Amino acid sequence: MTWVGGAAGSGYGVEHLPLGATDNGLWVRVGDRALDLGAAEERGLVHAGGALWEPTLNRLLAAGPGTWRSLRARLTELFTDPAHRDAIEPLLVPVDALALRLPFDVADYVDFYSSEAHATNVGHIFRPDQAALLPNWKHLPVAYHGRAGTVVVSGTEVTRPCGQRKPPGADAPVYGPSTRLDIEAEVGFVVGTPTTLGSRVSTSDFARHVFGVVLVNDWSARDIQAWEYQPLGPFLGKSFATSVAAWVTPLDALAAARVPAPAQDPEVLGYLHEDDRAGYDLRLEVEWNGTIVSRPPFAGMYWTPAQQLAHLTVNGARLRTGDLYASGTVSGPARDQTGSFLELTWGGRDPVTLADGSARTFLDDGDRVTIRATAPGPDGTTLALSEVSGTVGPAS
Repeated sequence: MTWVGGAAGSGYGVEHLPLGATDNGLWVRVGDRALDLGAAEERGLVHAGGALWEPTLNRLLAAGPGTWRSLRARLTELFTDPAHRDAIEPLLVPVDALALRLPFDVADYVDFYSSEAHATNVGHIFRPDQAALLPNWKHLPVAYHGRAGTVVVSGTEVTRPCGQRKPPGADAPVYGPSTRLDIEAEVGFVVGTPTTLGSRVSTSDFARHVFGVVLVNDWSARDIQAWEYQPLGPFLGKSFATSVAAWVTPLDALAAARVPAPAQDPEVLGYLHEDDRAGYDLRLEVEWNGTIVSRPPFAGMYWTPAQQLAHLTVNGARLRTGDLYASGTVSGPARDQTGSFLELTWGGRDPVTLADGSARTFLDDGDRVTIRATAPGPDGTTLALSEVSGTVGPAS
């Protein structure tokens, strides 16, 4: 129903309208073109209190759900009513012409561990003689607090990290570049509305605080992680880089993708209870040097985004505009549904053959990984979430 040529059926039609940023301002994508939102607000075509003139989305994120929805409704009107074409078309530019930056300033970054299949696989790989899931896993959404300063936009080269690692059979650790560099295919949630220190967010208030969704690659140095992971959680094996997509999909665009989340047993504590327990039918795809190696299903995640947010704040930790929290690795029960190469190759035991004939376990310098996803949209449409990609550069 849009007058923008090529937008219908592209995955970026008026049912989607993801937002991004360049150093020159904010943009909304429709098809293979993008509208200059700052120019549109300056000309009175849209209204967001001046938030669209900013170089990042943070001021718009802080404005809250009322502003988000009124802007989305107005943009839908502008792109569907031909009467607006003459005013809007001069402000559209090809998406490929934009030098996209990180779309929001990241305040804090938290990464969860919410796929039962992933947690079970990791348990079997690292603790083959013990129970796969640790005793707390089905009682709370396990997470670690990452580094906001190393969140980077899709397309940024990722330098191979160096650190301590203990080779098998060695008596002492050595220092050097990671030899077991991995990926984690995840879904991230971008916080808009902040809270005050000491307050908590209920599961029912999820949509009042979360603006939208980005695909995430939480790069992981498995050898560094294995040595430092005694007894505390991830640190240097994770904090060197986390890549996120350049376009943020508004949460409202995913209304048709909501699906019932898996049943939980045992029953969770009260603050994690959901009256309307739902996840999202996001279908991920992991490409390694041009070869599709995995298709992880997000719909099967044991802990939902609403539960993650409730747990993140239950101790009174405040939300800040620009907070990012990620789902943790998305994995399904089958080997070709895993969201990490640790699982895909079963700890390096079972190499994967790529299209060029190479048999691979972990990432080599020059390797490129791209994560994509689709989701059901309204009236039978399909949304294409903005991809997140990165190439591995040599250790410095």
